[in-house]
Amino acid sequence: MLILGIILFGMIVGAGAQLILGRERRGVDWSMAIVAGLVGSFIGGLLISLLAGDGLRLRPSGIIGSLAGALVVTGVWRWMRSRNAGPGTPTSRSGNPAKAAAKKKPGTH
Repeated sequence: MLILGIILFGMIVGAGAQLILGRERRGVDWSMAIVAGLVGSFIGGLLISLLAGDGLRLRPSGIIGSLAGALVVTGVWRWMRSRNAGPGTPTSRSGNPAKAAAKKKPGTH
């Protein structure tokens, strides 16, 4: 039950980070939310809790650290995805890439 609670907390923190940074598409990217929330919570929440002297207890400093960590992870994830996409390539995965490539080639219909 504890693991499900941690995953749910990570999803909420990751979704909150996406909402703060602004959504790229219509909805929340839940796969990014889970990963960013869990990684950000572990790194940011643990680091801030230990620096604040709260230990491993659930305190506001850990929750704020979790959100800060998720913001950093989400920002880096988006930066890496936009960097790998290249110029003129949309970051959305919707659509058929074969049709988009055929439209760009001259002389094909």
